[in-house]
Amino acid sequence: MTYRSGFVGIVGRPNVGKSTILNYYLGEKIAIVSSKPQTTRQRILGVLTRPEAQVLFLDSPGLHKPEHVLGRYMVEVAKSVLEEADVIVAVIDGRVSLRPEDERVFDQTRQALEQRASSRQHRSALLAINKVDAVKKPKLLPLLKACAQQRLFDDCIPISALTGEQMPVLLDAIIAHLPEGPRWYDPEHHTDQPASFRISELIREQVLIATHQEVPHAVGVIVDQIEERPRVLAIHATILVERDGQKAIVIGREGAMMKQIGSAARQQIERLLGKKVHLGLWVKVAENWRDNERVLRQLGLFRYVSEGKDVTIQDHGNPE
Repeated sequence: MTYRSGFVGIVGRPNVGKSTILNYYLGEKIAIVSSKPQTTRQRILGVLTRPEAQVLFLDSPGLHKPEHVLGRYMVEVAKSVLEEADVIVAVIDGRVSLRPEDERVFDQTRQALEQRASSRQHRSALLAINKVDAVKKPKLLPLLKACAQQRLFDDCIPISALTGEQMPVLLDAIIAHLPEGPRWYDPEHHTDQPASFRISELIREQVLIATHQEVPHAVGVIVDQIEERPRVLAIHATILVERDGQKAIVIGREGAMMKQIGSAARQQIERLLGKKVHLGLWVKVAENWRDNERVLRQLGLFRYVSEGKDVTIQDHGNPE
């Protein structure tokens, strides 16, 4: 039997459910999920091993118009995923008609396909129309027609990553378009993300869930220390915000918000690590950290942009 393997880039505008698709196929939380746009900031590898194939999913930040260095980095990461993928899975929200942001994703996908074709390398593109569990089927027909008229995708598949509807169909299509190749990772290997990054993301996820307005976009998390103790793992982490007002919101009245965030994050981390955790959180104001290269590198960013494609950085100083 022919064995297939390759990279599958999951791309789309923010908040269309890309990370939910990844988590569904892996059966665990590889990428954090929230209702806030631009939740994913990194390229996140998820490895799915099947008897007939090994699928190397690459979740990506949503393609958007960036307003700071972090945003420009996120867009570059998404573009690098398009360049790296053997199969591109573009994702749109089936509850709404095509938006200009979706059209830009299609344009980037078309460019990636043309680039690979010019070098005589095969690449495929599929369209996943997500969130169809919230749409009456007749309303999907105009969207399906509009997508088919793009003449860009090998197949357009309505799915719901939340309920699992049509997800096996999408996976079968992905595997069918993968090139022949070896098994690159052991079956037990699900991601390349270090534990410290996954811990920081689980903390950030709870901040996103608990806060609103401008706070979620201005939050970063640095894991300062992980210490093995008898019967417990002690984790110390710093939550970064950009203004004193945001710090007050994250802490909450008499520390109530911080306790809520810490308790929920600790439960998620214990589920991830399978051991009891003591979690200590601090909040620090780092003005304009999203435009500060040194802070972004502390957060583990700038790891996956292709050489020669790094964004231009303006250093605004290292926050105290």
